[in-house]
Parts: sequence; structure tokens; C-alpha cells
Amino acid sequence: MEDAVVPPPSDPALARVASALEARGFAGEIWDEGWRLVYLSSEYRTLVSAGRRSTQVPGIGEHILSTAMVEARERWPTGPTSASFREAARDWVGYVTATTPGGRDALLEIADPSFAAIIADTTPEPPPAAWSIRADVKFGSETVGNDALISPIHDTDGRRAGYLALVKPEVRAALGDVRLFERMSRLLEPARRPAAILFADLEASSALARRLSTSSYFKLVRRLALRSDRAVVEAGGVVGKHVGDGVTAFFLAEDGRSESATARACVETMRAIRDAARESAGRSDLPDDALVIRFGLHWGATLYVGRLMTSGRAEVTALGDEVNEAARIEACASGGRALASKALVERLDAADAAALGVDLDNLSYTPLAALPTAVEKARRDAPAIAVCEL
Repeated sequence: MEDAVVPPPSDPALARVASALEARGFAGEIWDEGWRLVYLSSEYRTLVSAGRRSTQVPGIGEHILSTAMVEARERWPTGPTSASFREAARDWVGYVTATTPGGRDALLEIADPSFAAIIADTTPEPPPAAWSIRADVKFGSETVGNDALISPIHDTDGRRAGYLALVKPEVRAALGDVRLFERMSRLLEPARRPAAILFADLEASSALARRLSTSSYFKLVRRLALRSDRAVVEAGGVVGKHVGDGVTAFFLAEDGRSESATARACVETMRAIRDAARESAGRSDLPDDALVIRFGLHWGATLYVGRLMTSGRAEVTALGDEVNEAARIEACASGGRALASKALVERLDAADAAALGVDLDNLSYTPLAALPTAVEKARRDAPAIAVCEL
């Protein structure tokens, strides 16, 4: 049964904690006094049940260190990896040992063999008022860090009834990648910052959306957006706005990175997004060439770049004529081409150009207005911008 109400723990003290978790949507686990898992909050069950708040979660009733619990966590679509969970256990196995009747020998009988060395090496001691751990949590083929705050639960008479683990994602899990968060943090104060600009947009997306179910199209666009953003971050860039099926990105010539290296990162990201489009199409059972993306690459020597925060989100925005020009370049790149401005390409030094396979001496440029694919806005706003195809 999905999305049903899960009965609270039978112990009144644990039931009260479960109620508090549900009241404010906390993600948490509750363990009884014998370290058996007796409750997962609805928010947590959403994570470990592939997005559904299932009542049928493997592991309920199992000891925290038992083989059955290890196997249960392995079956959770989203849950701590075995290696990171064992590593985190070094910080608290002594508390489990101290509160297990029969001590270390009894716990070794209960625990999965993978914990034997950890149990043997730890010193039994009473659980403190609270402690925290970190574990890597699997999300498909990715892992992100999760932090947990653990504390004993006592009833009104002081009896220890069990334990509560409150779980939260680290910054990378909440924001996508801690590197992007750190770069955005440095942009808190808006300022003029030279940067390479990338505009990309999915061509003929309306026709593609009509061919696919809404659910399938959403999954396709999400898959492409995730891979595109990852390509930007891996190349040292900052993701800008997502508008419809498009993405913008900025590569700042800061932190000791030369203008040539910055321009190269922009070109490499364009190629990575092309690869991501082919991969995303294949994952959606579409031909490799089903996703056709237009690219516009430009250089902004006088961009005004900063972080924009509203009550709903945080994003990086850039203002300047070059941003509008980059959008016009992208609009002219129909047929899945990548058009780069002369201003960007000529910032490449010989080594970076060679690494990209670009022959600087034999390139020829065309003004946007002279392109057969020039759109009206490009003819009006940026007719003289010289571009070449990469």
C-alpha cells in the first residue's frame, strides 16, 4: 500500500516522537531501546521508497547492525552506501555495545560480519546526549553526503525508550554541487567580471513534446538539464537561468584562470552538452540525433555579474550587451550548429586552440546579418557580430 498512514511505534515515548516528526515533515529514523528500526517518517520513506511513501520499507524491525538490516539498506533505492555506513559506525558502535545485554560478545552474535572488526576495536560507553555522523547516500549512479543528528529518547520517568536519527542533506545534495554553491557565494557582491558566455537551446522542442507523453518529455528535459548543468560545473562554470528547454552559463576569468583557459572551458562545455544530448536521447529510447541543440558562444568583457536571491530561489545573472548578443548568436545557430563569436575565439592561445582542434590561422568569420539563418532580432540588434562555426 502506498501513501498510507504507517502505525506509530507501540512505545508511547517513541510514538510521541514519531508524531512530532510527521507534524513538521522531518526526515528521521526511530530505533527502539534494543537498536531495532521501528519507524521511518513519511519524509524519509519518500527517499527510501523511490519517491513513494510506502508502508513496505525493508528493514523495519531489524537490528541496526544485523545482516538483515545491511541487506535492507542495500535494497533502498536511496540510502547510505554500505562502506560509508560502516565508516560512520566507528563513532557510535561503542554506544550500541554498552547498551546491549551481554555486551560485545552478544553484539557480535547479532551483527553482520562486516562490523566485527569495528565492534572489537571500540570501547563500550554510555550514549551521550547527542552525536552526529555523516554518510554517503546513493541517488542512482551518484552519491551525495547526508548528515544525521542522533540522540536518545527518554520517557517522562527518564527511561531510555530508544533513539532518534534526524537526517539532512549536505549542501551538495540540496543545491546540486557544492562547487557551484561556492562559486555562487563568491558572486554575492555584483561586479564587472569578464566572462565567456554560453547559450544553448533545444531546437524543435514543441514538435518533440507533441511526439512524447508529457511524463516522458519531462523526464527527457530533466535528464538533459542535469547533464548539461553537470558539464558546466565540471568545466568551472556557473549555471545561469533555465528558460524553457534552454540553459545559460558563464565562465569567469577569475581566480587566476586566463582568458584563453576560460574561452576553452566554454567550448569544451558546448561539446560536453552535445554528448549529453545524445546520451539523454538514448536513455529515452530516441535516436541519437533526436535532440538538436543550438549553441551561441560569446565573450563578455564588461559583464555585470552577481547572485540574485529572491524568496523562492538563488541564481546567477549577468547584465550587459554581450548577454543579449550571445542570445542572438544562439538563435542563428539553427540545425544544431555551434556559433562562436570572434571575440571569444580569438582569446584562445595557440595551445588551447590546438587542444580544441581549432586552426586559428585559417578560420573565417561571417557577420550575423549575412548568415542565411539570421533571425530578425539578430539583424536588428547585432548585425555586425562576427561568428564562426565550431
